[in-house]
Formats: sequence, C-alpha cells, structure tokens
Amino acid sequence: MAGEKAHKTIIGAVRRTFAPWNDPDKKPLIRFENVVKRFGDFTALNNVTLDIYEREFFALLGPSGCGKTTLMRMLAGFEEPTSGRVLLAGEDLVGVPPYRRPVNMMFQSYALFPHMNVADNIAFGLKQDKMPKGEITARVEEMLKLVKLEQFARRKPHQLSGGQRQRVALARSLAKRPKVLLLDEPLGALDRKLREETQFELMDLQMDLGMTFLIVTHDQEEAMTVADRIAVMNHGELIQMAPPSEIYEQPATRYVADFVGDVNLIEGQILRSTEGETRFSSPLTTHPIVVSPGVVASPGDAACVAIRPEKMRITLDQPQEIAENCFEGSIWDIGYLGDLSIYHVELADGTRIKVSQPNMSRVVERPISWDDKVWVTFAPHAGVVLTR
Repeated sequence: MAGEKAHKTIIGAVRRTFAPWNDPDKKPLIRFENVVKRFGDFTALNNVTLDIYEREFFALLGPSGCGKTTLMRMLAGFEEPTSGRVLLAGEDLVGVPPYRRPVNMMFQSYALFPHMNVADNIAFGLKQDKMPKGEITARVEEMLKLVKLEQFARRKPHQLSGGQRQRVALARSLAKRPKVLLLDEPLGALDRKLREETQFELMDLQMDLGMTFLIVTHDQEEAMTVADRIAVMNHGELIQMAPPSEIYEQPATRYVADFVGDVNLIEGQILRSTEGETRFSSPLTTHPIVVSPGVVASPGDAACVAIRPEKMRITLDQPQEIAENCFEGSIWDIGYLGDLSIYHVELADGTRIKVSQPNMSRVVERPISWDDKVWVTFAPHAGVVLTR
C-alpha cells in the first residue's frame, strides 16, 4: 500500500509540472501542418495546424463529423491529406504505409479475432513482425500483467466482459511498443462506472509507459479527465487548444463554452470595458452585469457572458444591496442528483437559466421548491465575456 501511494505521488508530481508546449525550445513529436482533407466537395479538415509532444496524453474533442477521426486516421496512415503535412519526429509521413509507422491504433469496436484466445489476440501483431517465439511469449505475459488479465489468457473474446475485451484490445495495441497509441472512442462501449474507473487506469498506464497517447472522443468529461491538453474541433476546424482547466474556465468562443460542460450564455451589449472589468447590459435583467477582468471591446459591441451553473448562487431571500449580477425568476424545474441539485430558473421573459448547488446537508430547513420566487447572483470573476 505504501509503495502504491508513493507511485501515485510521483505520477501526480509529473502531471502537475508537465507542460512542454510552454517551452519554446521543445520540439513536438507530432505536427499537423496546414492540413486540408477533402472528400469530393466536402471539406473534412480545413487548414488544421497543431502540435503534440512526447509523453503527452492529447484529446481531440468534438461532435460527430467535426474531423477529429479523419485527423487521427491520417496519423495512422489510413488517409492522406489533400494538402499540408503530417510529421512524426520530424519525418514527413505522407506516402509512408501504415505498417511502417511507429503508431498503433485501438479501434472503438476493439476488432478482436473471435476464433483466437486472449493471448493469441495480443500476440497477433508480434507474429506478423516475425518476432522470435520466446520473445513473443515474454511480451504477451508482460502485456497480460500490465492489464491485469493473466488468468484470462486462454479465454475467447465472447467469454469476456466488455471491460475485459477493452483491456485485451489495449494490450494488443501496446504489445508492439509503438511511439504513439491512437485511441478511437475506446471507452464508448463501457457502462458509466467502469468507464470512469478505466479513464484513471489509462492515465496511470500512459504515465508508467512514458508513451504518447492520442484519444478521439465526443465525451467532454472523458477528455477533461484523461488529457493533458484538448483540441476542440467543429466543422473541420480547430476552435481552441488548451489544458482542460483553461478550456472549461476560459473558453475562447460561444461554441467552446456551450460544447464543454453546462453553461448559461447571457446575450447583451458592452457598456464599458477596461483592463480591470467589463460592464455589460442584458435584457434578461434590470441590473448591470460586471465581469472581471476586462476584454478588448467597444461600447455597443454585441457580446455574451458565459457563466457555469455551479458558479451561480440561488436564494429564496432577496439579496441586500445587490446592484449588479442579479436575476429574478421562479423555479421551473428541479433535478436532484444526490451530490448536487440542478435548478432551472425561468426569468420574466421566459428565458431559463441553470443553477447547480451542492447538497452539503441531508436535511434543509427551507428547501427550494417548484414555482418558488428566487434570486440568482454571481461574482464578477465567475463569468467570462465572449465576443465571438
């Protein structure tokens, strides 16, 4: 137990300080350079440039059809760019066949061979590479231990649970020790609890192996959990690329704010903006809205304030001396999730905003209920002004 705790402490220290993208002298392991991909008249990728560094756990996040899987398939060698370059360790991969790339891919369907047992599935790629039999046996045993499936080596895929099949596919992908492991929606077939457990196991495994992982997912929570950085994509374009906390707390656009997590987008106009704060008017409230710090904008510019539900406060009593950042409304709906409650508040014009509050006590003396009149407030530093 002490050894395991020490190991986790080391992993935590490494993850806290890992940020090669902030070092101008650090060269990326993978570079997509002005990549365009067209399928007939359809543009799947539109001038995408991004860097991924050695030992990074990188996530491509976006809805179906945004281009994230096409980008991954280019790195694997299953697609070629219409224009632009894909570089791995400084080498241009255009024209290099998939089997010659130090990259392996774990497919969403796992693609296990049903007639082979677990050990043979893991050994398949090693046999194709004509690795000596003794080395194959040792490598398979190593992979089985890595994914904690030693006792299942002789079982067929249909005799395994979904989580176990996922581990076999992961072991097979890692067996050839690629420089980069590509994960295409790898946890989509697992139930919620197992998916959450496996996310942390993947993170620890990636750190232990010192490999570069690239995951494609449409699950924001999954990307936020596992990734060192996230690239948010839409309609073939890169919208924002940053660590998870920055993506969530400092979204660059309305799209990113709305796609990653829950958010209230309050539309209105800039009244005044300085370095310290932005004053904002909205038809949703008679009170001015103040957000800090300020943004580059002119009076009269259209903008919106993005506020996460957990950063708002809701009360049955009217706040005293509140002159800003206050909305009046009534409870439209309530969702009780155990650890928190979600309140949908309807404002005077029919607009609904969402507020979430942690349930800190089992018994509440005066609980908020349906149709109650309420006041919703937020601190100036809780909101983000978005002009695009």
